[in-house]
Amino acid sequence: MNMNCQNCGASLENAVNYCPNCGVSIKKKVSKKKSREHLNLVIAFYIAMLVFLIMNYFLFQEDTSLIQEIATESIFALIIVGFTFFDFKNIMKLYQFPKIKPLYLLGYLAIPFASAFIVYYLVEFINTKVFEESYSYYFTYVDYPNPMFWAILFVAIFPPVFEELGFRGFLYNQLKKITNTRVTIILTAFIFAIVHFSVISILWIFPFGLLLGYLRHRYNTLWIGMIIHFIHNFIVLYLDYYYFDSALLEF
Repeated sequence: MNMNCQNCGASLENAVNYCPNCGVSIKKKVSKKKSREHLNLVIAFYIAMLVFLIMNYFLFQEDTSLIQEIATESIFALIIVGFTFFDFKNIMKLYQFPKIKPLYLLGYLAIPFASAFIVYYLVEFINTKVFEESYSYYFTYVDYPNPMFWAILFVAIFPPVFEELGFRGFLYNQLKKITNTRVTIILTAFIFAIVHFSVISILWIFPFGLLLGYLRHRYNTLWIGMIIHFIHNFIVLYLDYYYFDSALLEF
């Protein structure tokens, strides 16, 4: 069955993505049934994340062991990977590294260096002045054998790999099927922020998520977001380690 271009009225084949007459992109309508399926997957993903985080919060309020930490991170990874199988073919396409101008790439890579320092000192200032406490990612792992190894794995590697796969991969793809690009970027950033369960973190995680969503849209890849996410988390972790180590030397 043929259809007509809404821009110039030319007759089109169903398989085309662009009008051969005027070159306008052809937006194919998603059936209500398909749209409902995508929406259900979005809701299921959000509920799964929420249930996981709530259970994790109540079960591990006190200090956790290394085994508990490994189990928690493994469950999170399995949830993300499980959802990706609903859109496996399209998500795999996001692991192609895009062609990007070197100057642009350098600019994007400079962002996490700046954001890490700004976020670290801003959050530290708010925590100490408002809540009269100081939080350290590194301190969480200091009692584990080879603490820096586990800290890097669970703070700097796991989140960029699996959070980008989940939010800028699966969730982005599903939302894009039922809404426009702008709303998709905003919603993925918002959900990405609120599942971190921290009021202070929302102040920077939401705009950070907007940036990652924009790069996902512009280059149709997860690699740039993963690299930026990794650099940011690694620098924040290293600053935690530096000040924790410096505090020990003062005694």
